[in-house]
Amino acid sequence: MLKRRSKENYYLDIADAAQERSTCLRRRFGAIIVRDDEIVSTGYNGAPRGRRNCTDLKYCARQDLNIPSGERYELCRSVHAEANAIISAARRDMLGATLYLVGRDAQTGEIYADATPCAMCRRLIINAGIHQVVCRTGPDEYTVTLVRDWVYNDDTLK
Repeated sequence: MLKRRSKENYYLDIADAAQERSTCLRRRFGAIIVRDDEIVSTGYNGAPRGRRNCTDLKYCARQDLNIPSGERYELCRSVHAEANAIISAARRDMLGATLYLVGRDAQTGEIYADATPCAMCRRLIINAGIHQVVCRTGPDEYTVTLVRDWVYNDDTLK
């Protein structure tokens, strides 16, 4: 009997395909937004439209300055995958939706087992009305986070 791929892994596979378009030299992320089993939008991390990408420049300011992950985003040329997916969708289509996210190391291609949206993207996800975020943690493993938990457990109040 044919074993069907779970819906979560099916959508994560599509987000994984989106990350292949990433132009970041450090991290490659892909995201898709799904509501009622229909893909609303996709996104991957890369420079804003019309600007040169890090892969074209062969240069990453954050990498060259040894800036740790999660810090000094203002020095990054890229728009995050989650933000690009949100930008490409109408809010009415995101209300109650699920965002699927996959991250890979740009050098090794390894899946980030601890992938999660950054604080800036979490704020965008909350305001977009997205219900939950599913992040790939392994080839067939993933975590599910309810967005309301980010609202109720506001880490910026510490």
